Amino acid sequence: MARETLTKDQIIRTAIELLDEEGLEGLNMRSLGKRLGAAATAVYWHVKNKDDLVLLVGDQVWDEVELPDLDAVDWRTAATSMALSLHAMLVRHPWLVQAFGSHLFYGPRKARHDDRILAVYEAAGFSGAAADRDAASVSTYVLGNALGASATASPRRRRPRPRAASRTCGAA
Repeated sequence: MARETLTKDQIIRTAIELLDEEGLEGLNMRSLGKRLGAAATAVYWHVKNKDDLVLLVGDQVWDEVELPDLDAVDWRTAATSMALSLHAMLVRHPWLVQAFGSHLFYGPRKARHDDRILAVYEAAGFSGAAADRDAASVSTYVLGNALGASATASPRRRRPRPRAASRTCGAA
């Protein structure tokens, strides 16, 4: 029955929300199933395991990076726009920066991004290995900048949250 009610897209969207709130350390099939209103085992009808899920959600968030039209803007504007958009995406999803250490992300959305960034540097006059190296240098710089936000996200999540002040009834 779970296969009929859950979809892979629904699981991916919910997993991104969970990861944004709880980080990689908070992602498990039980908590994901609870958010989906399904048994943890129902998720396995759609994804193989946690690592597979991390790869799927990791690829999904690459859709958030703006891919400027090179016919509409010059290469510098496109490169700047992509770098800023990549940084914003990485800050929104700090778990992705952490996951780069243990997962190789390369799906269709990441491939689209990589193709466009290479096209931007080729439009600038770089070719072959030089275009690849320079695109990677800018992306690595952006990733390094986002690392600070990612590093502080996990300790912030672990801090105890303040409880609402309890009210006591006193004599009037």
